[in-house]
Amino acid sequence: MEKMNSSGKQQYKNVRLETGFEYDGEEVVGTKTDLFLITVENGVIAKIEPNTNASDAIDAKGYLMLPSFKDMHIHLDKTFYGDQWKAIRRRSGGVKGMIALEQQMMPDLLKNSTEKAEKLIELLQSKGSSFARSHVNIEPTSKLDSLKNLQRALENKKDGFSAELVAFPQHGVFYTDTVPYLKEAAQLDIDFIGGVDPYTIDGAIEKTIDFTVQLALDHDKGIDIHLHEGGESGLLTVEYLIKKVNENPSLKDRTYLSHCFVLGRLDKPKQEEISAKLANAKIGIVSTVPFGNLVMPIPTLLKNGVRVMTGNDSIVDHWNTFGSGSVLQKANLAAQLYGYSTEFDLSRALALANVDVLPLDNKGRQQWPKVGSQADFVLVDASCSAEAVSRSSEVKGLVVKGKMV
Repeated sequence: MEKMNSSGKQQYKNVRLETGFEYDGEEVVGTKTDLFLITVENGVIAKIEPNTNASDAIDAKGYLMLPSFKDMHIHLDKTFYGDQWKAIRRRSGGVKGMIALEQQMMPDLLKNSTEKAEKLIELLQSKGSSFARSHVNIEPTSKLDSLKNLQRALENKKDGFSAELVAFPQHGVFYTDTVPYLKEAAQLDIDFIGGVDPYTIDGAIEKTIDFTVQLALDHDKGIDIHLHEGGESGLLTVEYLIKKVNENPSLKDRTYLSHCFVLGRLDKPKQEEISAKLANAKIGIVSTVPFGNLVMPIPTLLKNGVRVMTGNDSIVDHWNTFGSGSVLQKANLAAQLYGYSTEFDLSRALALANVDVLPLDNKGRQQWPKVGSQADFVLVDASCSAEAVSRSSEVKGLVVKGKMV
C-alpha cells in the first residue's frame, strides 16, 4: 500500500459514502450511496470531492467507508491468542474458583503477555477496531506486571491503535490484598478504576463501592465495574452505585457497569425503572450482548437514554474461547436478538459497533464524514451500513489518522 507523501497528504479514490435514505412513503427502503475522492492531510479529512481516477490515490475499490470501530470491553493483558490453543478447563467454585485458577496461571501468562497482546491488537485491527477499553489485572499475584506488559504492547502499536485502561481487581478488592496495588495503579497512566462482584467476592457492597468511588475521585478517574451477580445483591449494587454517582456528579458520564446481568433478570417494569435511573445518573452499560438463557434489555436501556456499548470481553482465554474480535458481529447479534431487520433499524444498529457518529442521522441527512473529521475509518465490503450489520461484512481496510494499517 502506498505511503503518505512528505506533506502528510494522502488521497483515497472510489470510496463509497452514504448520502441519504430511499423512501417508499415514510418507510426507509434503501440507502443511497455514491463514490468520492477523500483527501487526508495530517490525520484529518481535508477534502471530500466527486470521484476521480487520480493515479496516485489509494484505490478503495468501491468499498463502503464507515467510522472505525471500538471494542469497549476486552482483556488485552491475559489471553492465549497468538500462543498455543487451549480450551477452557472445567470450572468449580464459581468466581472464587476462577480466582484460584488465575492465581496459578498468571505467572505463566505474563511470560509472553506483551507479544500476545500485540497479536490480539492485530486481530482487532483486522476486524475494524482502532481503539479498545481494556481491563488489566491488578492483584497480588501479578502486581503491576500485567499493566506494564500491556503498556509496552500499546506503545509498540501506537501508530495504528490506542486504548484506555481499567485497573481491574480481578481477585477482589479485599478478598485478596489488592488495595495497595490499586492505589499504586491509580497514580499511573490508567483511565478507570474497576471492580468485580463486590458482594460475591468481597462480601460487602457498600465498603467495596465506597473504596472504588473514593479512589476514582481522588485521582480523577472513571469507574467501570464488572457485575455478574443476578439476584438481590446485583440489584442492590446497581442501586448503590447510582446513589454514589448522584452524590458525586463529577462521576456522571464517567461511570459504567460491565455485563450487569441482573438487568436481564428483572421484570419489565423494574427494567424500565432502573434504566431511567441509570440514564439520570449518566451511568453507561457495556455489554457483550449475551444470548441463550439470558437476553439483556438493550432496547429498553437505549429507549431510556442509557449509553450502551459493546465489547468482545474474552477472545481465547481461560474464561471463554468464542470471541471473534469483531464488534460489528456484536451489532449483528443484537440485530438478530432484538428484531432490527429493516433498513432503518439495521443502519441504527451500527452504533453498537461503538462508532462515534453514524454516517446518516435519523432523517437520512449525511453527518459523517465531514471536512475536519479525524481520518479514522474502515473500508467494508458492503453497499451500506444496513448490509454491513446484517451480513457482518468483511473489513477490507483500516485507516488510522489517515494511514492505512
